[in-house]
Amino acid sequence: MNAQPSSPTTPSARPVDPLFPGRTFVSTVLDALDSKKTMTGELTSKYLQRAIMAGLFVGIFFTTYFAIVAAFSTAGAPAWAPAAGRVLGAVTFGWALVLIFYTNSELLTSNMMIVSIGAYHHRIGWARSLRILALCFAGNLIGGLVVAALLRCSTVTDGMVLEQMVAAVQLKTGYLQAGAAGVADLFVRAILCNFCINVGMLMVYNGKLTNDFTKCVIMVTVVFVFAFLGFEHSVADSVLFLIAGLHGVGDPLLEVAAVGVILLGNFVGGGVLIGLNFAVMNAEPHRAG
Repeated sequence: MNAQPSSPTTPSARPVDPLFPGRTFVSTVLDALDSKKTMTGELTSKYLQRAIMAGLFVGIFFTTYFAIVAAFSTAGAPAWAPAAGRVLGAVTFGWALVLIFYTNSELLTSNMMIVSIGAYHHRIGWARSLRILALCFAGNLIGGLVVAALLRCSTVTDGMVLEQMVAAVQLKTGYLQAGAAGVADLFVRAILCNFCINVGMLMVYNGKLTNDFTKCVIMVTVVFVFAFLGFEHSVADSVLFLIAGLHGVGDPLLEVAAVGVILLGNFVGGGVLIGLNFAVMNAEPHRAG
């Protein structure tokens, strides 16, 4: 989830290399990286604003997910209703990625992919990459905190909605209490989450899609997969912990530890399996002689 590249050269304008078609994707990502380097150097406050906007979108749409699940889980509902609620909630949550993309907002998870590709191509050092990611995560958390504070002053999360959120918090922190197997489970779920997200961004940036409707369907679909299967997203989970925390629920130490594991898993899924993998896959091969 991240902003569109600000370069005037769009993916569809570039010729596609028949041997290395992924180079269009890599080139577009490197253009996006250049804008992020500028934003986090000369325009840091504006970059933070874009990251805050992404946090707002995640907070509002993740709350909507739990509200939909709660609405389909009321007493007396038919047996199929909870599953239907999860499906509708996951589809709705997917539109957060669409809004983030088309408003040029900044979300941490796909920036992990972008800086990894940039580092491989020596367009950015890891210290500068960490600055981009840290500023993005800080902005995302501020946006999530704003949503959490607003919700605390309302009745939006009363009743079953808060119960669903509390259950989710207990599940996510419960992985750590299950020992090594639980931590591994959480880590794998985080890997798969950001793999899904960045597969979506790969499709959007690969130069083969020019139809906005198709791009929206792809972005909604990849978020649906991770939300429905219970994969773990560092920003979404952090926002959930903030919302629950302002209602007096949760163990802050366990939540910070859980977010740490999820951050590492998200980096593997997006930064390594998509970012570094596609950078290497589409690099110029070394020729003998």
